[in-house]
Amino acid sequence: MRPQDNDTQILSGETPADMKESAARAAVFLKALAHEGRLMILCHLGDGERSVGELEDLLVLRQAAVSQMLARLRDEGLVKTRRDGKTIYYALNDGKAAQMIELLYSLFCEPDA
Repeated sequence: MRPQDNDTQILSGETPADMKESAARAAVFLKALAHEGRLMILCHLGDGERSVGELEDLLVLRQAAVSQMLARLRDEGLVKTRRDGKTIYYALNDGKAAQMIELLYSLFCEPDA
């Protein structure tokens, strides 16, 4: 029988408390991805940085909608910004977002998917 205290090591050496914290972080990350528009933005940023205007054209959405989605992605740390004059460019912020986009692409977008 398996002990049920918080010192029990499970899976990759995490305690149940550590695993709960990791699960909470993963849930926040997945919630940010769980929106078609935000997911499309991340897919486009997977090809390189884009301005808000470029994303508007690619997504066929109004600037306000694109900006709102970008704000959520920025708040979650999935995208970063770079300013060049009056233009703000967005890019993927870290490897986690890029890895997830690659995985989702292989699962849903490749011809054999």
